[in-house]
Amino acid sequence: MPIPTINTESDDDSPISPAERSAAASRSTWVSVVVNVLLSTAQIVVGVLSKSQGLIADGIHSLSDLVSDFVVLLASRHSQKDADEDHPYGHQRFETAASLALGVILLAVGAGMLWSAAVKLENPEAIPQVHVVALWVALGALVAKELLFRYMLKVAKRVKSSMLVANAWHARSDAASSLVVSVGIVGNLLGYPILDPIAALIVGFMVAKMGWGFGWDALHDLMDRAVDEAETAAIRSTIADTPGVKAVHDIRTRKMGDMIVADAHIEVDAQLTVEAGHDIAVEARRRVMQRHRVLNLMTHVDPWKRPDLDHPVATPPTAQP
Repeated sequence: MPIPTINTESDDDSPISPAERSAAASRSTWVSVVVNVLLSTAQIVVGVLSKSQGLIADGIHSLSDLVSDFVVLLASRHSQKDADEDHPYGHQRFETAASLALGVILLAVGAGMLWSAAVKLENPEAIPQVHVVALWVALGALVAKELLFRYMLKVAKRVKSSMLVANAWHARSDAASSLVVSVGIVGNLLGYPILDPIAALIVGFMVAKMGWGFGWDALHDLMDRAVDEAETAAIRSTIADTPGVKAVHDIRTRKMGDMIVADAHIEVDAQLTVEAGHDIAVEARRRVMQRHRVLNLMTHVDPWKRPDLDHPVATPPTAQP
């Protein structure tokens, strides 16, 4: 399945407080913990008894969700800490670090599945016949994981959390893997036993690919990746609409967890006093932080239509005699 873009847009644009986000993250993650405990136990036990490598691999995948769930709970708790002397912008990047950890977990689990399935495929004659009960457990896991994904994604979009979106898609990857495992078990029951480890191989590839995508995306965010052009344009428009602002340029943004840190140069009438120019900049900052998910906006005031040391007028070349 293709790796999804982490999208936190929702129809509800009302602001979400840190306490609400933390509570929603905790509640949805604990639901995931309960589901994954039940599923992983059933899948691994039945997989061993029914001799289905695919179901065992799917159970290990569900078990890895438990690790990622506790990573999310830890990150959600720490990301809400107030700014301090060592972290003047706060601790929001705990969420980005958690997304990176989820990616690494998925990549490691996927690699383990690939290795296990490859070893089994080297000796296809030794692949046992799977019991039909494995199919019912796989189908039950498919339904449970798909429902869990839809629930977690709805919560993630409501509170606009990329970390929770990543965890929701982890649940969707389990649903997809359960589908593949079900097909493999059906093939085994129909007299093609090699399809069971092939299903495990496909699941391993899907999990590893998704882990790489989430890890790579989080790594770029940790390296101060800018937000998309649409969000930058919206911030620019809010600044430009502030009374007293004549023009805006040199807007730069970087992600801080699910928040944004930005800086911009605003142009004001050159005849204004320093105090008046400062007041305009303060109002522009207030508007941006009120209307967008901006943690802080640093403004630099320039004189409107006047040369300044930041943007000197180019001197025309001297004509050669």
